[in-house]
Amino acid sequence: MRGEFKMISLFNASANRAPLGERISIDNPQEVAAEVKNIILLIFSQKIDFTRFDRVFADILKLFDGKYPGYRRCNTHYHDLNHTMDCLLVMAKLIHGASLNGIVFEKRDVTLGLISALMHDTGYIQAVDDKTGTGAQYTVCHIERSITFMKKYFHDHGLPAEYAPICSDILRCTGIGVKIAEIKFKTREHEILGKILGSADLIGQMADENYLEKLPFLYHEFKEGGVPGYKNEFDFLMKTPAFWEMVKERLMVELDHVDLYLRDYFRVLKGVNQDLYRQAIERNMERLKSYLATPRLNFPGIRQVNIE
Repeated sequence: MRGEFKMISLFNASANRAPLGERISIDNPQEVAAEVKNIILLIFSQKIDFTRFDRVFADILKLFDGKYPGYRRCNTHYHDLNHTMDCLLVMAKLIHGASLNGIVFEKRDVTLGLISALMHDTGYIQAVDDKTGTGAQYTVCHIERSITFMKKYFHDHGLPAEYAPICSDILRCTGIGVKIAEIKFKTREHEILGKILGSADLIGQMADENYLEKLPFLYHEFKEGGVPGYKNEFDFLMKTPAFWEMVKERLMVELDHVDLYLRDYFRVLKGVNQDLYRQAIERNMERLKSYLATPRLNFPGIRQVNIE
């Protein structure tokens, strides 16, 4: 397809990716949705109604595939549907881990948290009459665009008016520089869900076994979006370990270390007393550091080829 591109690098991309500790493929959205619902069902002793979640989920698939009225197909190669699925799945696991630690969520609020995860990167999707460049041009403002899309969606589909401000507060927590304390959450539980989504957004992408392969895609999104501070793809890779150090600080301080709930999820449901996501990120960083330590004259670098 014209306009799509792939990378040739020292990193080996993996096909049919399975998220950590699961037997499902992250490339199969229906499997992801089923697993998310299985995880959430373990929290509540009574059945939870997934009708609204299912409706939004189906529409998000249409949106990213260019089949939702008024919008183009997703054309960002880093912030794509797979990233949304990664984020959604980690969010469900964190919600489960939080419940193991005595945090009680209302069923409605859990649903709104999951919907916020589905909506969190819709701001990258272009309208049908927006034919200049790609959705990456909205990198800096994509969160507010996502909220705008979400509010319109809620209105068009007749969702209760109080849902939009709750989901907007939760979704804003995905901003890498957002001060959580400045968001006026309606409840403490909404604040925790926001911190969970902010954590899931970071952890889901950085633990992806293809994270390193996709980093040049992210560089080009930043370049088109006018994000400063990077000379080229290699410079972007060079600065990624420092970014991880910053992310660790944000997870611990601004996001209140809710990522620790993942260890409880894996301990109770998988019998593994470890945070497999943190381990996967550290492995990615070690692989990247090894790559960066290779003498520049001895590796082919990163090239991109267009697919006609």
